[in-house]
Amino acid sequence: MTERRYIKSVSLNSPIDKQSYLHSLAAVKHLKQYGNVDFNSNVTFFVGENGTGKSTLIEAIAVAYGFNPEGGSRNFNFSTCHSHSELWEHITLAKTDYAKDGYFLRAESLYNVASNIDELDRIPAAAPSVVSSYGGVSLHHQSHGESFLALVQNRFGGNGLYILDEPEAALSPMRLLTLMIEMKRLVEKNSQFIIATHSPLLMAFPRATVYEFSSDGIRQVDYRNTDHYLVTKRFLNDPEGMVRQLLNEQ
Repeated sequence: MTERRYIKSVSLNSPIDKQSYLHSLAAVKHLKQYGNVDFNSNVTFFVGENGTGKSTLIEAIAVAYGFNPEGGSRNFNFSTCHSHSELWEHITLAKTDYAKDGYFLRAESLYNVASNIDELDRIPAAAPSVVSSYGGVSLHHQSHGESFLALVQNRFGGNGLYILDEPEAALSPMRLLTLMIEMKRLVEKNSQFIIATHSPLLMAFPRATVYEFSSDGIRQVDYRNTDHYLVTKRFLNDPEGMVRQLLNEQ
């Protein structure tokens, strides 16, 4: 499988205000101490507990690359809530080839993307409708998971950089497996994925690089050694026993 990386690494390029909450994030601590995070394969996963900075870093990478903070392609420029951090202003992306296609897809703001697509299609224009690139049906007329997959299957064309933030929030386990099939199709079309996730299913994607974020910083690990995988495995091996222990029941 051809290795195609449009971004080779991310690093800090300027000091962050000392009062900023960003200093408390494992992602920022790691960049300050070690200088960069490398992307060594077509697919890279950021995993870790809430609050470690994986989504903050992935958002900063997306914005620094030119994507809209709330999601979409580089042609989207809508804004419903200015909530993204200033981290993107303090990082440098080491780039290689130019990605002909690309998308920043956030499960939490997909509703906003769908609304903007519908709004654009209400503007009279001679060009084909925007929604035609998304399967021809408004994303609002589908379930959350259906609209998410419709976007990936119809809008992602290959030769692209695709940045996904917690896609499992929209997808069932079966649909996560479908997403993996689509990822393989796109990787074979010279694409790169950078994904923040809690899903052990996604982490099993072949030859992916997995970075685990924790209070100690960022380290590259085998997905089988992540806390997410180990907790899930332990639960599936003995769900009743783990729940009894957790709830302190006899």
